[in-house]
Amino acid sequence: MNYKDYYKILGIKKGASEKEIKKAYRKLAKKYHPDNNPDNKASEEKFKEINEAYEVLKDPEKRKQYEELGANWQAYQQGGGDWKQYTQQNRGGGQTFHFEGDPSEFFGGGGSGFSSFFETFFGQGGGGQHFTQQGRQRAPRKGQDVIAKLPITLLEAYQGSKRTFEWRGKKMRITIKPGTIDGQKLRIKGKGEPSPNGGPNGDLFIVMTIEPDARFKRDGDNLLYNANVDLYTAVLGGKTEVPTMTGRVKLTIPKGMESGKVVRLKSKGMPKKNNQFGDLLVTLNVNLPKDLSPEEEELFKKLQAISKGKHTKVNH
Repeated sequence: MNYKDYYKILGIKKGASEKEIKKAYRKLAKKYHPDNNPDNKASEEKFKEINEAYEVLKDPEKRKQYEELGANWQAYQQGGGDWKQYTQQNRGGGQTFHFEGDPSEFFGGGGSGFSSFFETFFGQGGGGQHFTQQGRQRAPRKGQDVIAKLPITLLEAYQGSKRTFEWRGKKMRITIKPGTIDGQKLRIKGKGEPSPNGGPNGDLFIVMTIEPDARFKRDGDNLLYNANVDLYTAVLGGKTEVPTMTGRVKLTIPKGMESGKVVRLKSKGMPKKNNQFGDLLVTLNVNLPKDLSPEEEELFKKLQAISKGKHTKVNH
């Protein structure tokens, strides 16, 4: 049987402090935990080894016994691997090792869950020693959470809605609140995976994904809309209709409007808290006329001549 170097397993020096031992253990336990490495036998064995090392080194008395064992390892081997003979010759008949806690909390299954090395010196297989557990059972573990995506329209995100769907043979009804954002999660407690050992079920998380809208783009609490304005309205001024989430409204176009101008319609965006709303930002794009008739082309030429004449007079 090979000697187990618990310090090496945790990646620390022999004189490490309790704080250093705990820090090293937590880092490695997180890395090799079965929940993070499903169906990985090598990782599971490593996790067992890490916990075994920590169980010994975290307690000053157990650590002292382990270090004494290491110093006398050669004497044990010379005794033919007989722990009873070794303790009688070197330790006056051995001592009782009290382990507080249930090893199956980490390893599951029957037996102590520790290696033969551990059991030989500290556990049930320790010859003149005995192993005790002090009433702690394996803590129930919560079942895994389940994440499901639910596509919704921008209108649903604006005004809210109710959805009914079937989940594992049961009908469920959820409420989508006004102002819901893309990626927002709705938690349904206890509707996830069942626990593997009698603990509570996991939770079901519904993730809202807002589908693209044909009219608007969303920017936080604001909505963006592109409106086309004909050249004559842009030059002479007038009105144009634009849609909002609650219906169409008339927008005043000032004379001489430049293409790309942004008009802000207050409180015509997405719902916010306290009955507040974002804004609707309308970008006005001027459409130049195409397929001009001869008469229209002639009129534009006259306008061009008039405009040039005005500039010539100003220059003189």
